[in-house]
Amino acid sequence: QVQLVESGGGLVQPGGSLRLSCAASGSIFKSLRMAWYRQAPGKERDLVETITQGGSTYYADAMKGRYTISRDNAKNTVYLQMNSLQPEDTEVYYCNATPPVVRYWGRGTHGTVSS
Repeated sequence: QVQLVESGGGLVQPGGSLRLSCAASGSIFKSLRMAWYRQAPGKERDLVETITQGGSTYYADAMKGRYTISRDNAKNTVYLQMNSLQPEDTEVYYCNATPPVVRYWGRGTHGTVSS
């Protein structure tokens, strides 16, 4: 069983940065292809970034150059560094495997970009 706990969200001004963390329990983390997702109120949850077991990364075009996904398998943790944030980045951010596993969804962490 895998439990995922996201953290690191908060309120930042436009142009600011946030670093999100996703701590995973369970020994299978290292074997999972992981991803960050985000969801705005009333909208579907979208895939943002993907990182393979070996560290290769794949980005959605809108975030390329602004977001960086990474992982530390020794700490069972996935990170999302977000820079040059804009109000439209205000969403709840989740991590999960990719493709996502329903029972792995955590509560997410809320990032708000506002002046």
